[in-house]
Amino acid sequence: MIIRYNPIMDARLLKEYRDRWRAVREVEIEEQRRASITVRWQQLNALYAMARGLGLSYQTREDEIETVRQRWARLKG
Repeated sequence: MIIRYNPIMDARLLKEYRDRWRAVREVEIEEQRRASITVRWQQLNALYAMARGLGLSYQTREDEIETVRQRWARLKG
């Protein structure tokens, strides 16, 4: 079975495709906005657990913190 890409996508089909994904994005944004603190906390914990499982570090280095402080001081100055 050979599946070939159909390069024919007229402006109408492209617009419908984009509109569908915009609608999905809007629903997702609204769902996130309405999420309770409990749900948001669970999502944050899930992200934290995933990062730990992937071996990503969550600790910041002191020199990075100092660099950020210096940047803020220059911006405020």
